Formats: sequence, C-alpha cells, structure tokens
Amino acid sequence: MTGLRKLLRDIEVFEGELPVFDPRAAPEDPAELFTQWLLHALDAGVREPHAMTLSTAGADGNPTARTLILKDVTAQGWQFASDSGGVKGRDLAARPYAALTFYWSPLARQVRVRGPVVAESAELSAADFRARGAGARAETLTGRQSSPLSGPAERDAAVRRSLERLEREPDLVPPDWTLHTVRPQSVEFWQGDPQRRHTRLNYRSHPGGWVRELLWP
Repeated sequence: MTGLRKLLRDIEVFEGELPVFDPRAAPEDPAELFTQWLLHALDAGVREPHAMTLSTAGADGNPTARTLILKDVTAQGWQFASDSGGVKGRDLAARPYAALTFYWSPLARQVRVRGPVVAESAELSAADFRARGAGARAETLTGRQSSPLSGPAERDAAVRRSLERLEREPDLVPPDWTLHTVRPQSVEFWQGDPQRRHTRLNYRSHPGGWVRELLWP
C-alpha cells in the first residue's frame, strides 16, 4: 500500500454526534426538507452551507463540475446565476440539464438535485446581478471567465477598469448575465452513519406531486 493510499484510508469520517433523520417524518415537498436541512447546517456552524457543486455537460457529453452559491429555492426550483457566454452557459445551451450537490461534512449530510434548467427573465437576471457585491459585479463585467490569463496584473487592471465603469454606471448589467432555475425531477437526501447504514430518501417528480422512496446505501 502506497503512503498516500494508506493516508487516505486512515482518515476518519463521520466523526462526532450526527443528527437523526427519520424519513417517515419528512415533508411531502423536498424544498421544505431542504430548507430545514440548510437552516440546521447554518445553526450548526457549517461554513458556507449555501455552496453547492453544479455539474453540467457540453455537446460532446464531457462533464464539468464547479462550486458556486445557491441563490434561492422557489416553487419552481433551485436557482443559480452565471454568464451565458462562459462554460456553464455554453453547456446549458447544448444540454439544458444540471445536477446540484450539497455536502455538509460536519453533519454527514448530502443533498442531490437533478433536472432540466430554465433561464429566468431578463428582469430577474438583472435584479440578481445588481444584488451582487461591487467586486463580484466588476469581475463579471470583464467578460473573460475561463479565458487564458497572462498574470495577476492583467486581471487586476481589468477589474479596476470595471469598478471605474460601475461608478459611472451603477445600474449596469451585462446582457449575458442569466439567472437559472433547476426544475427538479429528483431530489435525494442522504444522511451518513458511522456504521455505513446510511439513510437515503429520494423524491421523484410525479404529475400529481412527489413520490418518496428509500434507497439502499
């Protein structure tokens, strides 16, 4: 066994007292249970519990995953925002489906959301952009996400110019900024267990509402 392999195998997981999850008491709507779990994570001191992994695939089927921030959960679904000219936007234009993964390690809890992605209106997208901090808006206005960068100086100069532009045009919104909603076809709630007797509750979308089912670990 190599040193790294042994190190990885020896890392302790599911330490400490974990929350109890009784799937029989779960609400009928997965958004309600998600909100309960998110608030629990926040109360437990989990850092950035609204951070999630967004997975998409391009026209060639090659997947890409990245971590970003959840914007909201509405009656329609889970929301995030991005520049439609970036990798995320190009992937969604080719294949308008995505998966979201939340993992709150101290609680050994995971939530997985899968479904088609819908672009929201220009008005909602603009409101989302204007709600961002000045630094985040300035970086987006450079319009260079995922492009090759010669060095930090080039980045800093571009962001500085964007900040100056925002001072002149405080209501400026880039035309490609888009608020997206993942309309869930399935939402899975996973509660870890030290003995690997994990609890998995899956919600499947149904014309009449949601079907709940337990899954094997």
